[in-house]
Amino acid sequence: MLLGENIVLALRSLASNKMRAFLTMLGIIIGIASVIAIFTVGNSLTLSVSENMQSLGANDIYVSLAPRTDKDERDPDADTDGISFGSLASGASLMNADEDDYITADMIHDMSKEFGSRIYAVNAQMQAGSGKISVLRETESVSVLGVSAGYFITNQVDIVAGNMFHGKDLSGRQKVCLMEKSTAEGLYGDAEEAVGKEIEVSIGGQSQEFAVLGVYENNNSSSQYMMFQGKSLYIPLKTAADISHKTESFRYVQVIAGVGEDTDQLSKDLTNFFVPLYRSNTEYKVTALTLEGMVKMLDQLLGTITTAISIIAGISLLVGGIGVMNIMLVSVTERTKEIGTRKALGARNSSIRLQFIVEAMIICLIGGMIGLALGMGLGIFASNMLGYPAVPSISGIIISIAFSMGIGLFFGYFPADKAAQMNPIDALRYE
Repeated sequence: MLLGENIVLALRSLASNKMRAFLTMLGIIIGIASVIAIFTVGNSLTLSVSENMQSLGANDIYVSLAPRTDKDERDPDADTDGISFGSLASGASLMNADEDDYITADMIHDMSKEFGSRIYAVNAQMQAGSGKISVLRETESVSVLGVSAGYFITNQVDIVAGNMFHGKDLSGRQKVCLMEKSTAEGLYGDAEEAVGKEIEVSIGGQSQEFAVLGVYENNNSSSQYMMFQGKSLYIPLKTAADISHKTESFRYVQVIAGVGEDTDQLSKDLTNFFVPLYRSNTEYKVTALTLEGMVKMLDQLLGTITTAISIIAGISLLVGGIGVMNIMLVSVTERTKEIGTRKALGARNSSIRLQFIVEAMIICLIGGMIGLALGMGLGIFASNMLGYPAVPSISGIIISIAFSMGIGLFFGYFPADKAAQMNPIDALRYE
């Protein structure tokens, strides 16, 4: 019997038992819909995050403290690009790192001197704590952040009233600050009114006095991916260290490469620069990672998570496959006399087997197509609700449909082989 005739017979059989066919397909529909929806949302999220990170700046390099790994123990002099894999060698965690392990101000100074014009700016920042500013009956909560001059180069901060920090403000531990526009308007009604005012900020139960040097407005600050700074009160870095009773040391600093500089090569050179400085540190090292490298790592992470969740969702396809096999066994039993008649008329075992395998695959194919449409609809809806552009996964669609047909072939083979092995005499006498 030709393949086309088998397909027609399969469709007629499904049409004669529509409800049973639909219930049989339900597991396949749910499985395919889940996988496609997850792939769509995962792709949309990955693309959106990647685009947002890429827009932060092509010259960004993040020099950060990192736990040593088994790989570092095996090959301590290896030339890396800041990406390393392997289990932690000492059980070290960044949460347990001491200030003695951090990148110090002296290290940053030596780094800037060593690389000269290859580095355009260095952004170092320190959290001094959360505080409250009270003016008459108005109170505003702020995050007090100590910043270096490089912060304003690496972030888009516009001064809307007053002035920016001067060199002496940053180097002389001056009690001056820059206030966020909405905070100034909430306290004084107008940004201009805040400039020059003396304010008291309660930080950790202690009152600190600052002179408002200027009022700023964030313009899509790139630091939003490092910490939330919606209502930050910027103060000089050295002042923040004094207030928080900390040394000028950092878990990470942001480096902006000079114009025309190869950021990949610079990141490797920066990593190698810190190797001798941390040679005696058995728990931590310093790595330099470009923004492009971070995007690649994030893409890999999100891709792995999406695939893992999709595999879990795909388990329902196996459940659907078992349902297909069960219904096909019932179908074989119901059509025993038909099978006996065909075999008595000379049909070969391979023809009988092909007929039922095609029917099982048609069930899974139709269920897969319905699941595909449903999954894309759910994926697009979920992506839009999350605020990301919907990006259906072509590879996910192809793999899911191929897998559903494979399910039909695998789970349909046993009932089909059972039908093919029937004795025609016994089949004709079946009641």
